[in-house]
Amino acid sequence: MMRQLSLFENTEKITNVMSVPLRSPFRYPGGKTWLVPRIRQWLTRGYAYSVGKAEFIEPFVGGGIVSLTVAFEQLADRVTMLEIDSEVAAVWQTLLKGSDRAWLAQRISTFNISPDAVNSVLDAVPVDLKEKAFQTILKNRVNRGGILAAGAGKIKRGEKNKGLESRWYPETLKRRILNIEQICDRLTFIAGDGMEFLRKNARISNAVFFIDPPYTAAGKKAGSRLYTHWELDHEELFRISRTLSGDFLMTYDNVKEVRQLADKFGLDTETVPMKNTHHAKMTELLIGRNLDWVRSR
Repeated sequence: MMRQLSLFENTEKITNVMSVPLRSPFRYPGGKTWLVPRIRQWLTRGYAYSVGKAEFIEPFVGGGIVSLTVAFEQLADRVTMLEIDSEVAAVWQTLLKGSDRAWLAQRISTFNISPDAVNSVLDAVPVDLKEKAFQTILKNRVNRGGILAAGAGKIKRGEKNKGLESRWYPETLKRRILNIEQICDRLTFIAGDGMEFLRKNARISNAVFFIDPPYTAAGKKAGSRLYTHWELDHEELFRISRTLSGDFLMTYDNVKEVRQLADKFGLDTETVPMKNTHHAKMTELLIGRNLDWVRSR
């Protein structure tokens, strides 16, 4: 079912990410804010809609903008998120526990950011999970591109020469964190391996899966720079995805090797336009069993 599209065949207007409610405290490399309109379309008009408001599962949740959107907009009854990275997991675990969530919001809003204060936090060994969550959010906000992987450098000049303060919006972060209380009853977080979860839960029939793995197929090296857990058997992920009883939507780099994998496993593909963090126009690849709902717009 794979359609061979040229890079610029899809002339659809690129999503203005500022038109999408920003709900995550992360600024995550590879984040999917730009894809939110497509997620809404998939869950309200695509095949996924035929199963009703079921469970939405995201096995590589990262910054979580898609899962948060689904929960806030009640596009599914339940949302299950998984993340193997212990730093990112610490944030989600803290956000879903009332007292710890309030502590994190207050810690962020009262933190006086400076090079010495940042270094003091980032050099310390966290004493508990919520301290690890604060350390992770701080690192995510002061590192270039929000990169958490070892070796990432800190922002130097930043926006308007604000340096480390460029991406530190304490009141905004506090509000986003406290707002999660509204949807806690619909959210479940699991600190674990998304691939293994998919293997063990492939037969869940009333669930839909949004699969956004680290983009390291075709020997792409950026993943090792962006993510701590970047190694992935992409062919195995495709094999597992094909066995899922529920509908699924995958996102990947629009590269030949990924399109070949989709073709090998009999999956449908469609390109969607987006801009990367450097505002360059490019396309990414949607993959599923049937993407006619994408082309019907």
